[in-house]
Amino acid sequence: MAKTVLTFGDSNTYGTPPAKAPGENRRFAPDTRWPCIMARALGDDWQVIEAGLPGRTTSLADPVMGAHMDGQLGLRIALEGHGPIDLLTIMLGTNDAQTHHARTAEQIVGGLAALLAIARSEPYQTRHGGFDILIIAPPPTTEQGTYRDTQMGAAEKSQSFAPLMGALAAHWGLPFFDAGAHVSVSPIDGVHIAAQDHQTLGVALAEKVRSL
Repeated sequence: MAKTVLTFGDSNTYGTPPAKAPGENRRFAPDTRWPCIMARALGDDWQVIEAGLPGRTTSLADPVMGAHMDGQLGLRIALEGHGPIDLLTIMLGTNDAQTHHARTAEQIVGGLAALLAIARSEPYQTRHGGFDILIIAPPPTTEQGTYRDTQMGAAEKSQSFAPLMGALAAHWGLPFFDAGAHVSVSPIDGVHIAAQDHQTLGVALAEKVRSL
């Protein structure tokens, strides 16, 4: 029987291409998005559910995009709308680092810890018959390109994601993957990864999932 992985994240899980202008609403095709690449690499032993939402944070409403950007709400919906699952991947933090959220790197990782508390809670673990969680640190952002105005201070904060999220994963006894060790954001907008990086990330994550 195939196992199921739920990929929970933001626009880099959804498959948003690097934006050449603010407000673009584009998405890479399924043969390009990393969750689909991962699914193909894993083969028939795994089913992959995509649950990426552009703008999603770990635990904050967005003043422009709305309250539904809060990952705590989104995670509950995803866990109640799909399943049973065997593995949950979480790759979030990029949007939390935007200037208007005024969050430190430590506070962003605290938001991730809130998601772990939800996912590890007895009701959701029981609902799915138990599932593991893979924490993925997103690649560091750069303060350049299309979204430069929203990124003041974000580059420095995002450089701390891998060590801090890795420490959180170790504390919870969870597996960890540093996406920034494999891919980089595009200089076009400083936030999103390009098509070739989706390919690289999907293949690398398939290897990680197989090892769990």
